[in-house]
Amino acid sequence: MRLRNGHGWASMPVLLGVLVVGAPAWADAPPGAAACTGCHGSAASGSAIPSLEGHAAADIVAQMRAFRGGQRTATVMDRIASGFSEEETRAIAEWLAQPEAVRHAEP
Repeated sequence: MRLRNGHGWASMPVLLGVLVVGAPAWADAPPGAAACTGCHGSAASGSAIPSLEGHAAADIVAQMRAFRGGQRTATVMDRIASGFSEEETRAIAEWLAQPEAVRHAEP
């Protein structure tokens, strides 16, 4: 299979490597976690979307379970929550429960 620009899939690892190297702040984030901060980061304060800053991991896990199980309704979070296993949810919640400065610290 060839990409649109004529280069084969062999160039993809190089592109992905550049993207990973360019984002050291999220290097320790479990898969899916960095996307959560796009809507639920500190910038969410005061908006209709709640910030997860200061929330305990156990609370985040409980809310994700409620979305996944249909006990809590939402526009998209029920579908997003359904995409993660219990283990993935726990890993994401533990990462999100860390202070933002810790999540952004260089390894």
